[in-house]
Amino acid sequence: METTLAPEFPASVEWLNLPEPLRMAQLRGRITALAFVNAGSAWCQQRLSDLSILRKRHSEQMHVIAVHVPRFDHERDARRVLKRMHRMGHDFPIAHDPDWAMWQHYGVQAWPTVVLIDGEGRVREKIVGDTPLRELESLLARLRSEAVVQPSDGSGRDLSELELRRNREPDLTLRFPIGIAAGAQYLYIADSGHHRVLECDFNGRIHRQFGSGGSGLIDGPMELAAFHHPMGLSIQRDAVYVADTGNHAVRRIKLGTGDVDTLLGAGRPGRTQAGPVADPRAIALDHPRSVAITPANTLCIATAGDNRIWSLDINGRELSLLAGSGAIDQIDGEGEAAAFVSPTSLSVVQQILYVCDEAASAIRSVHLRTRQVNTLIGQGAWQFGKVAGSRAEALLQQPQALALDGNSPVLWIADSGNDQLCTLRLGGGVLSAVTLPQPLHGAAGIAVANGVVWIADTDAHAVLRYDPADGSLRQISIGE
Repeated sequence: METTLAPEFPASVEWLNLPEPLRMAQLRGRITALAFVNAGSAWCQQRLSDLSILRKRHSEQMHVIAVHVPRFDHERDARRVLKRMHRMGHDFPIAHDPDWAMWQHYGVQAWPTVVLIDGEGRVREKIVGDTPLRELESLLARLRSEAVVQPSDGSGRDLSELELRRNREPDLTLRFPIGIAAGAQYLYIADSGHHRVLECDFNGRIHRQFGSGGSGLIDGPMELAAFHHPMGLSIQRDAVYVADTGNHAVRRIKLGTGDVDTLLGAGRPGRTQAGPVADPRAIALDHPRSVAITPANTLCIATAGDNRIWSLDINGRELSLLAGSGAIDQIDGEGEAAAFVSPTSLSVVQQILYVCDEAASAIRSVHLRTRQVNTLIGQGAWQFGKVAGSRAEALLQQPQALALDGNSPVLWIADSGNDQLCTLRLGGGVLSAVTLPQPLHGAAGIAVANGVVWIADTDAHAVLRYDPADGSLRQISIGE
């Protein structure tokens, strides 16, 4: 691309985690990667992870700045954006571009896009999409090999020295809990920010912790095992299945012993191949977000990174594609003819799998035998809002979780973008908003058991118990 001088950051940009705005002069002397991202996108999360790796390798030669550009209305709220960015755990300076001013100046057309600026302040490269890490690093190497003009005022210092503590998250027992599952005796919580899964009684007392709390991909006894941003959970009798999103893996907790093993996942994203599973670590997954176990002992897996639903025969060790072409769209159809936009939550009853299609603001269903995908709620991949009523008119805004009580034909939905709880009566019923005593805060997990709705109120770092019988909502105190 033609080299031009990078302009000063526009006044409309809000710096979410800095005490004062950055200036372009502060970036001179090093390569700067401007990463145009959206906080809810799996592809953007992976790009930021890649840049985090490169910055660690080349800390003295490069800066990384995340530029958040909203897709949904609620993402114009800087506080909510900061929460979603904090879920990822990166410590880059974050520029919020609510009016798309920087996006338009740089001619960005898709998330994620990385604009590389050399040490003299010139725009040199624009990388769109999921360019492999090695190719991105080779571009950086070429720029590093060129002469760099060091700033005379010493302003080109390491941005890691800047104060990034503004609006940091509180030190609580839970940190961004996402997955939640209710068994006969215990509640299971994917404490994503602490890289662990908790087993609690229904009053919140912690019975066991699975995972050391350190980030990693380690099998073994529960106190030595390691997860990386676990999200989705599913229970079947003597096991809890875990969508270990940050590890791009599906893990299993054996409840009898507490041991953790890996069913699928190489520890890095990649193209998933159907077929026999001889070596679990040889199977690549792309951001698995949710798992659901069927009565036939088949594990359904939603991979948000490639917009597909996979099926693993646990007994036969066979992986199959259930639905999704990989295209980014809301299309009904059979198997690979269908399309999703970041499926993030699953729930199964008999032969029907229900899918929360987050970025499409849609609720979908998949018939497990025919592989037919249908849309229950959703008016199109880019249509969202806050409208209750019939399926033909109802709108959600970036829902992140759903759950079914096997004893009732009601689907519960965490409509996260609208911070509300909704219900959909199956069989042609309407979408209804539930009146709660207080709003939710980016709720990304939900479970229903014995007439009680358990909610992972993710951005509030809390677990809530909702009783539909009397309308009560209370926070569960999680602790020893």
